[in-house]
Amino acid sequence: MGHSAAVWDHKAAIELTKDGNGIEQVVLRNPQGASARINLHEGQVISWQNDRGEEQLFTSRKAIFKPLKAMRGGITICSPQFGNSCSLEQNGFAKNKIWTVEDNPLPFHPNDSHGKSFIDLLLKPAEEDLKYWPHGFEFRLRVSLALDGNLTLKSRIRNINVKPFSFAFAYHTYLSISDISEVRIEGLETLDYLDNLSQRRRFTEQGDAITFESEIDRIYLSSPNCIAVLDHDRKRTYVVRKEGLPDVVVWNPWEKKSKTMADFGTEDYKKMLCVDAAAVEKNITLKPGEEWTGCMELVAIASSFCSDYLNPKLQCF
Repeated sequence: MGHSAAVWDHKAAIELTKDGNGIEQVVLRNPQGASARINLHEGQVISWQNDRGEEQLFTSRKAIFKPLKAMRGGITICSPQFGNSCSLEQNGFAKNKIWTVEDNPLPFHPNDSHGKSFIDLLLKPAEEDLKYWPHGFEFRLRVSLALDGNLTLKSRIRNINVKPFSFAFAYHTYLSISDISEVRIEGLETLDYLDNLSQRRRFTEQGDAITFESEIDRIYLSSPNCIAVLDHDRKRTYVVRKEGLPDVVVWNPWEKKSKTMADFGTEDYKKMLCVDAAAVEKNITLKPGEEWTGCMELVAIASSFCSDYLNPKLQCF
C-alpha cells in the first residue's frame, strides 16, 4: 500500500465487517498500516492500532460484547448526559443506539478529509428516546485516521427542535498504558477541578503533574486544548488535542472499585487510564437551528515527551 497522499483513495482504506456477535463494524486503515475499528451500532471506537500493530486503546478482559450496548473500553460517546444526573441512563443514550452511515454527509472542514480515511455516522432520536428526552436533534460523528496515524473524532449536534435544549458531552477515552503507577499527565497543573469522590467539591491541582496511587475521578475545568499523558515504561506519550470541549475528565477506578464492576477485571485498572475531552461542568445550550461542534484528536508518540506536540492548534471548524 505504498500510495502517496496525492493519489491515495480513502474509500479503498475502509472495510465494512461484522464481529462474532453480528455487530456491524468499520475498519479504517492508512497506507503505513495503522488502523481504527468502530462499532457502527454504538458509534464506539473499539480499537486504534499504530503501524506496528500495537493497540493504543484499552479494552477490559471482562468486557461484554453485545448489540446496542457499549462495551467497557475504547472511546464511548457520552451524551446528552455524563454520569447519573437525571432520568436518562448513565452517561446518556447515544452510546447504546443504532447509528447509520451517511453516504452523502454535510460538508466538514477540508482538513477533516484530506489524506485521511474516515467514516460519517448519523444518530437521530427514536420514539422511545423522546419519552425521556423530548428534543429533536441530529448528531453527526466523523471518525478519521490520518496518514500519520492520528485519530480524530468530530461531533456535530444540531437542534431541529422548536425550543432550546441543553446537553452534556464527553469522549470517554480508555488509553492503554504499561502501568498506572508509571504514568503522569501534564497540562492540567494549577487548574481547578471537581472531585467526584468528594461530592463534587472544588479543589485546585497542586502538583507539577498528575500521578496515580489511588482511585481518581475528577473534572478539570477551563482546561487547555492540549494535554499530554506520559507513559515512562512504554516510552510512549499520548497527546490529547480538543476544541469545543472545555473540561477534561480523569478517571481510574483502582483496585477496590474494580471489584464492584462486573465487566471490569480486578487487575485491569493497572493497564488503563481514562482521559476524556468533555463539556460536563456546564451543559451546552442550543437554540432552535443552532449547531455545536466539538472534536478530539489523539496522537501517540513513540518516544519520550516532546513539547512540540503540545501545539494546541486543531482545525476543528
